[in-house]
Amino acid sequence: MKTDELIALLATDAKKPATPFPVMRRLGPAALAGAIIALAALFVWLGIRDMGEAVASSSYWMKTLYTAALAVSGFLIAERLSRPGANATRGAFALVAVVAIMLGIGITQLLSTPPEAMRDALLGSTWDRCPWRIVALAIPGLALSLLAMRRLAPTRPTLAGAGAGLFVGGIAATVYGLHCAETSAAFTLIWYTGGVALSTALGAIAGWRVLRW
Repeated sequence: MKTDELIALLATDAKKPATPFPVMRRLGPAALAGAIIALAALFVWLGIRDMGEAVASSSYWMKTLYTAALAVSGFLIAERLSRPGANATRGAFALVAVVAIMLGIGITQLLSTPPEAMRDALLGSTWDRCPWRIVALAIPGLALSLLAMRRLAPTRPTLAGAGAGLFVGGIAATVYGLHCAETSAAFTLIWYTGGVALSTALGAIAGWRVLRW
């Protein structure tokens, strides 16, 4: 092919519209697949609680809304950091706001909790298992999301990986809520957030290695 013909061909391709929502088209299916795997793993591994009882409880919806909001914050961060030169200010503000709201709810509940019930409110009966279970459920989604992000253009791989870890950690925590019967806002704030934080840290470590150009 002659040089002039090559330039003309490239110019023609450049006029084609860009694919809309390129990051969502990559991360969305990866996150959905990870959520399905986490749900199947939860069903086989731990089982799902009586959902009729769960949906009638305000504590279930509190946990679900909180963990889903963490996932949204993570997506906003990962989505922005999958683009070269973009910042993740909006996602970071969303994360801080979500945690601050949950902190306020937790403190309000603790202030009205009798001293003899304080330990149960803080530790429940699964504090030593909850974070690790969330991380385990998040790992498939994290692997798929990082593979999807490799086909994008993250220039800050550690932060981009952390965003992916937060995203899938929030999804995994939401799935785990289908099993967990803990009701305290303080428990959710400490141990659910702890599991999502571990997923975020794992994403940062993996992102540093996997997403480097």
